[in-house]
Amino acid sequence: MEQDPSPDAPVPSADVEALRGTPVSALTQLSPVMSVALDRLRKDVERFDLEYRSALLQVEARLEVLRDEFTHLHDYNPIEHIVTRVKSPESILRKASARGLSLDLDALRTNVTDIAGARVIVSFARDVYRVFRQFTQQPDIRVLEVEDYISRPKPSGYRSLHCLVQVPIHLSTGTIQVTVEMQFRTSAMDFWATLEHKINYKFDGGVPPDIATELVAAARVAADLDTRMERLHDQVQETDRDDDAAAAWEDDGGPAFEDEPAAGPGEARPGEARPGAAEPGDDAPGASTV
Repeated sequence: MEQDPSPDAPVPSADVEALRGTPVSALTQLSPVMSVALDRLRKDVERFDLEYRSALLQVEARLEVLRDEFTHLHDYNPIEHIVTRVKSPESILRKASARGLSLDLDALRTNVTDIAGARVIVSFARDVYRVFRQFTQQPDIRVLEVEDYISRPKPSGYRSLHCLVQVPIHLSTGTIQVTVEMQFRTSAMDFWATLEHKINYKFDGGVPPDIATELVAAARVAADLDTRMERLHDQVQETDRDDDAAAAWEDDGGPAFEDEPAAGPGEARPGEARPGAAEPGDDAPGASTV
């Protein structure tokens, strides 16, 4: 009688190869060994799931600090919103099996680099690089890889800044480095990417040529929108600076308004006391008091 495999038994490479392209829901029907492997993986992932979630909490907290700093010191917040996610055990196993990877934690940590992901949506393309630089220049953040699809868009038209970073997590057992995949993009880039993902999913990756051409054209429109809105933002900011400068000039006794006559030597502007004149309630110069 054939015995069930031990939970600690190694997973044969042939079983891993047999899983290539197979839905995770069908794994238990293929091999008792793989059934045990899936259960073991789920337990392992649950154990280090805390590490990846803690890393995302660190990422979010640091981005929130940057958001507050921009708001209070620069009167401008470039970060629109932040989205995070951790892959499910099934999704991790599917990716590992598709690559023919060994189903152990060390292999998963090394080869599946998008277990934890964070997407940062900013206002303008300029802010993508600004927020990326401010975040990654923190001394305990290690940048592993950068892919700039904004300056070099994908053939599909996809635009975004991708990077892999390692974030330190302090646990009771010590400090570990956890890899997080980050994406920085504008709202226009995110809108396009979301629709493109849905279209790819609908056609199972085989998007018809005419639709693919329209997607590329739409990506150019989105890029133009980013440029126009950034230019408009700069014009508004310049107007605000001019207004602030004018207000400060007037507060310091600058030129009179156009409908207000300028004060001559020894004269007062309307609403002001003449230089040397007594203020209301003051005794007149040289007057005696009773």
